[in-house]
Amino acid sequence: MWTAAAHVITAVIGSGVLSLAWSIAQLGWVAGPGAMLVFAAVTALQSTLFADCYRSPDPEHGPHRNRTYAKAVDRNLGSSSSWVCMLLQHTALFGYGIAYTITASISCRAILKANCYHKHGHDAHCDYGGSYYMLVFGAAQLLLSFIPDFHDMAWLSVVAAVMSFSYAFIGFGLGLATTIANGTIKGSITGVQMRTPMQKVWRVSQAIGDIAFAYPYSLILLEIQDTLKSPPAENKTMKRASMISILVTTFFYLCCGCFGYAAFGSDAPGNLLTGFGFYEPYWLIDFANACIILHLLGGYQVYSQPIFQFADRFFAERFPDSGFVNDFHTVRLGCLPACRVNLLRVCFRTLYVASTTAVAVAFPYFNEVLALLGALNFWPLAIYFPVEMYFIQRNVPRWSARWVVLQTFSVVCLLVSAFALVGSIEGLITQKLG
Repeated sequence: MWTAAAHVITAVIGSGVLSLAWSIAQLGWVAGPGAMLVFAAVTALQSTLFADCYRSPDPEHGPHRNRTYAKAVDRNLGSSSSWVCMLLQHTALFGYGIAYTITASISCRAILKANCYHKHGHDAHCDYGGSYYMLVFGAAQLLLSFIPDFHDMAWLSVVAAVMSFSYAFIGFGLGLATTIANGTIKGSITGVQMRTPMQKVWRVSQAIGDIAFAYPYSLILLEIQDTLKSPPAENKTMKRASMISILVTTFFYLCCGCFGYAAFGSDAPGNLLTGFGFYEPYWLIDFANACIILHLLGGYQVYSQPIFQFADRFFAERFPDSGFVNDFHTVRLGCLPACRVNLLRVCFRTLYVASTTAVAVAFPYFNEVLALLGALNFWPLAIYFPVEMYFIQRNVPRWSARWVVLQTFSVVCLLVSAFALVGSIEGLITQKLG
């Protein structure tokens, strides 16, 4: 249970937590925290529904294990839905790799800026390009990508979870300290004032997209659940792990978001620890950003391993006699222990990491990219498929009270996703053209 909770916290408390002060600033003191609590409740509900889809047809004793999201959809909803799900899932996972590359680059530059401002003053010209640090992060991910699967990643997830706690605590602490130093709680009920109502609508939609990005982890829930031993039944253990992780992440999200907004009000930066609302103590800013980078090294892998495992299975089934696909070769590098290398893994994983890095270099816009990913993922992957599979698993009759309530819930989430998606696309285009 605790290992599963560590995997979830590693996946959830990522770059999303850094944008929450900005998101609350757009929504104001009532709608901002309220939206975070609503998304937490939605995530708790969908993770509970989805955990029951690991075994079929019975959630606890079914003989068939659905080890991946796509497999669960295929067994419950058919092959057509499975292919749509797989396309959406892998697109979203790829997007997380892009977002994490952007965030790691921003944190690398923030360390350099913090040192520069400390040395030369807060008005100094301290600008650093981001592309180089994206390439460095990509090179590190290339090495980590040769970890075989989730079972060999428990140590990486635990380290990454500790890092996420560290920088979330630092963001919370700095926000609280700044609020106390200011002697007042900044912000307003309606949030940041914009020049036109339409601009306010776009900002609100982007803020909702950022919050949507920060929560759901349905993309990898079944892969994490597949690492659990039974008894007790995997779905029971996963539900407990989910509740623990959602409570922990919601606490940190509210602390970081609310105290960040209280400290800076309408000037809350898009990225709490890199937007330089905080200048001192510079060494603490450095440490927090180093924690972010180490966390993202693990988080990138948590989101990439499902794609790697899918590619390994897909090519092995298509080309069972190919030595390129199936053979492993022993490689020795100096004094290091011998390692087994598969040529397909080397080529595919290198291409994957290179492509996420290239897209991040082309679109290095933190808040807009997070909002776009949150809006794209939220309804189809976090709501629609889990609800539809729940109907099949539990044999829920059409037009029964439970069916109507869950369908209404799904439609409302669809409208929220569409609103956030339009706003995030508008923001991305504006940034690129501007």
